[in-house]
This record gives sequence, structure tokens and C-alpha cells, in this order.
Amino acid sequence: MAEPQFNIHYLAHLARIALTPDEETKLSAQLGNILGYIEKLKELNVSNVEPTAHAVPMINVTRPDEVRESLSCEDALRNAPAKANGLFIVPKIVE
Repeated sequence: MAEPQFNIHYLAHLARIALTPDEETKLSAQLGNILGYIEKLKELNVSNVEPTAHAVPMINVTRPDEVRESLSCEDALRNAPAKANGLFIVPKIVE
């Protein structure tokens, strides 16, 4: 199997990171190993494998929607540090 080729300087530039020569050597070896593993995975016959988005079934456990009593305005505002006319008063965040 041919050694995967990539330019570590170009990849570092794209990632906006500065690498020392030691980091370049270490990262090059690690990326080479990753790309080599991906090439090895490409050899697998997956023609009978159904494509999936997740390895295990995803089930969203939710409760049924039911109309029920909610907090009163007074209860919701009970511990508010600032309130006026039945509303929360919050600091202005738009400059």
C-alpha cells in the first residue's frame, strides 16, 4: 500500500496553527497513520451493508404533550431581581 501524501505546512495553514519542527514530525506521523488506516478500511467489502447515520438506533424519549397548569405570572416573577408591569427587567446588551 502506498504511503498517503499530504503537506503538513499546508494543513497547519488551513487549521491556522503554528507548529514547531518537532510538532510537525509528530503530527505528520499521526496523520499518516490515520490516512493509512482509512485506506485499509477502503479495502472492506461493504456492498451488503445498509448505509446508516448512527451505529445504533436513535430513539428520542419524550413525554406526550399534555395541557396542564403552568406558573402564574406572580410565581414566575417571585425571585426576579428586577421586574415591572409583569415582566422581567434585564440589562441592555445591545451596544
